[in-house]
Amino acid sequence: MTALTLSTAAAPGLRADAIVIGVAKGAKGPVVAPGAEAVDKAYDGRLAGVLETLGASGAEGEVTKLPAPSGFKAPLVLAVGLGAVPEKDADYDTEVLRKAAGVAARTLTGSKKAAFALPLTDAADAGAIGEGALLGAYSFDAYKDNGKDPKAKNGKAPLAEVALLGGKPRDKAYKAAVERAVAVAEELNRARDLVNTPPNDLNPEAFAAVAQAAAKEHGIKVQVLDEKALTKGGYGGILGVGAGSASGPRLVKLSYTSSKAKKHLAFVGKGITYDSGGISLKPAGHNETMKCDMSGAASVFAAVVAAARLGLEVNVTGWLALAENMPSGSATRPGDVLRMYSGKTVEVLNTDAEGRLVLADALWAASQEKPDAIVDVATLTGAMMLALGNRTFGIMGNDDAFRSTLHEAAEEVGEPAWPMPLPEHLRKGMDSATADIANMGERMGGGLVAGLFLREFVGEGITWAHLDIAGPAFNEGGPFGYTPKGGTGSGVRTLVRLAELTAAGDLG
Repeated sequence: MTALTLSTAAAPGLRADAIVIGVAKGAKGPVVAPGAEAVDKAYDGRLAGVLETLGASGAEGEVTKLPAPSGFKAPLVLAVGLGAVPEKDADYDTEVLRKAAGVAARTLTGSKKAAFALPLTDAADAGAIGEGALLGAYSFDAYKDNGKDPKAKNGKAPLAEVALLGGKPRDKAYKAAVERAVAVAEELNRARDLVNTPPNDLNPEAFAAVAQAAAKEHGIKVQVLDEKALTKGGYGGILGVGAGSASGPRLVKLSYTSSKAKKHLAFVGKGITYDSGGISLKPAGHNETMKCDMSGAASVFAAVVAAARLGLEVNVTGWLALAENMPSGSATRPGDVLRMYSGKTVEVLNTDAEGRLVLADALWAASQEKPDAIVDVATLTGAMMLALGNRTFGIMGNDDAFRSTLHEAAEEVGEPAWPMPLPEHLRKGMDSATADIANMGERMGGGLVAGLFLREFVGEGITWAHLDIAGPAFNEGGPFGYTPKGGTGSGVRTLVRLAELTAAGDLG
């Protein structure tokens, strides 16, 4: 993992492979951002002109390399675009800084150390820059032949160390911001690793083992229900989805508790370690990335561990509903009826609508502890991708104020999200002549139908929200900002922020 430090050193005298500065898009050309004064001075105040000559405009995500001035110990200056210059007296948005740091970290793959001289006015900026750098430096190369260095990225190791210039190493707020950035980024990157791991190496049992090891390391209580325990407990949804696989399902419960906690949050994650669609087999072209269908469980797992590492004064329970959805002679068939953990029966009309089945059991299990709020996270529906695209997740819930709290938390940490409704008229489409409810309803508004199904399995009087991260959980395109190709860790930062708000008494 990339090391992160605060530094009071001056840019010219710092030994590093590169000095990272910001450049903004002004009305008449590029503008050198605060933090880069020493570099600009060394260019006799003409740095903006030099950057413009090299083609820089200051557009967000743009990268321009130039030789460091004479007398600098670092050989390279890396200018990263920040977008439009903020309005008068306004600071740069933390998400702008987070993205810029991520771009710089990706660009400097293979470097040992970089000094970040981006605009830094307070501890929040330090945290955002640090988090962006750590997330941007991420790579997953465990299955590549990189010669002598197994951690190398395409033959080059990720950026090893980031020094934040202008930081205050002795300031408690700055130290706390950096510690938070490290904890959140490391756990989010762990979630990315899980999502990127091939399904032949990450079945439900293997995922549960990873959770057990992390729980032991961070003082989190863990309970794992295997097939025998799930059968005894009557978890028909999880068992039904996992029935066709040679790898049995699991339900993992992670419990972080604080002696000072006044509230209890429950996070529930969909953990389909591979989704073939089951008997309702997915068509060609839709199977290749289905290792990512456990992204919700990975995010819940990461959020609970991050809460423990940060010592948040809130109790957080994570429920990982793990199964592999495969077609076989023992697989659940369309038309089968499952008796869920809640006692309700579900007619399975489509075995590719399996995520809601495992979540239903886990939601009811979480409800039995009567937490103050439940949030489930899932790569649940392609319909949500059609509605919101590949970078935005939808938020549904049974409480408008809580849904708004989650939306604000997501936007605050830089995760694009949008509140979605749960129209009551869509519930009728899931009526079944055979069972209490069917797992499919109207085709139009399918993402909302899935949310209505989940609501049926939330305990009475419990505040609940559902995050459908089907779009942003797995990036099939090129990397951008601090987001890599592949698993993204979508939802982790929103859950952690919600836990922080709850600990501060701002649950909403």
